Amino acid sequence: MSVGVLIITHEGIASTILETAVNILGRCPLPVEVLPAARDCDTDALRKRVKKKVDDLDQGDGVLVLLDIYGSTPSNVVCSVVDQDRVRVISGLNLPMLVRIFNYPSLALPELADKAVSGGKDGVFICHDGEAKDA
Repeated sequence: MSVGVLIITHEGIASTILETAVNILGRCPLPVEVLPAARDCDTDALRKRVKKKVDDLDQGDGVLVLLDIYGSTPSNVVCSVVDQDRVRVISGLNLPMLVRIFNYPSLALPELADKAVSGGKDGVFICHDGEAKDA
């Protein structure tokens, strides 16, 4: 078994970032589902879809939910419906975060959530005069 990953973002972001991460690594080592949310989406319908996807993805090891931005409609819906015992929610999705997650597919949910956050933060640099510096 392994942790499932649910990526919920505004339309187009999730599928593009997932496709890019898979292309970089050449594989997708975890079960992943994408759920785009339109700006004017029906929040009740989105809530039901989130619950179903979490249930489908949870093979016993939990689900890591990745969001593009905290405080948005997808974020508010997810935070209102998830079971904190089997789900971890992280906002600020970026490509380094997803690649880091895919590099540690055997980690348990709490450790994978920590790797996601560190990957997201550690992947941000200020490039100046041809050198990368920590942001």
